[in-house]
Amino acid sequence: QYFLLVLDPRFSDIELREEEGIPTEEFLESCYAIVPVLDKLGPTVFAPVKMDFVGNIKKINQKFITNKEEFDTLQKIVLHEVNAGVAQVRNSATEALLWLKRGLKFLKGFLTEVKNGEKNIQTAL
Repeated sequence: QYFLLVLDPRFSDIELREEEGIPTEEFLESCYAIVPVLDKLGPTVFAPVKMDFVGNIKKINQKFITNKEEFDTLQKIVLHEVNAGVAQVRNSATEALLWLKRGLKFLKGFLTEVKNGEKNIQTAL
């Protein structure tokens, strides 16, 4: 479990912007920091999770790099896509963010099971 303690940057270190929300770049950096953890947990078992996770990070990053100043928060990306009518389009950054959130929630649940002493990976999953 030690490798979990050295993740950098951490989600808890991200400073929310009062009116604007979650900084995109810091959020993506924290997401990328989780990818090696997935390899350590089980490169075979977690391969589909990792592939999905990385794919969603990349989709959000692709939107972010088109205009880093305009899309400096996740909320601005989502609002832009909602206003443009593309938020629900397949492969949109908004859809990727939704699936990334679900992946993070799944991973948190799994790690909580392991932390609480579950030894069987299938049961923890």
